[in-house]
Amino acid sequence: MARPRTTARTVEHPELSEVSLQQVLEALVDPVRRMVVSQLVRAGEDLSCGTFVAPVSLSTLTHHFSVLREAGVIRQYYVGTTKMNTLRTEEMELRFPGLLSAVLAAAAAEAGAARNSR
Repeated sequence: MARPRTTARTVEHPELSEVSLQQVLEALVDPVRRMVVSQLVRAGEDLSCGTFVAPVSLSTLTHHFSVLREAGVIRQYYVGTTKMNTLRTEEMELRFPGLLSAVLAAAAAEAGAARNSR
């Protein structure tokens, strides 16, 4: 029989004042991580880890979530046993004005150009 949990599950997040521009750019340089961020933007709501569509295994996707969280791009929290993901849009905008929207716009334009060249 499983022992009852006595404390709520929590996930550690950095203060954005401690996150460098280098960390954020390194997190967003990976196409899978940009895909995760883009899916969060398009959804317009928090998403559970299992709802993302990505061309990688679940264990690899978990790594990508960790990189994004440690760079301050996303916040993760539990609802029961489900881990939810949300963008730290407002905080990112205060710390790095325009960066997130510029990266996402460039990624969308690049994807559109790739589709049109086929």
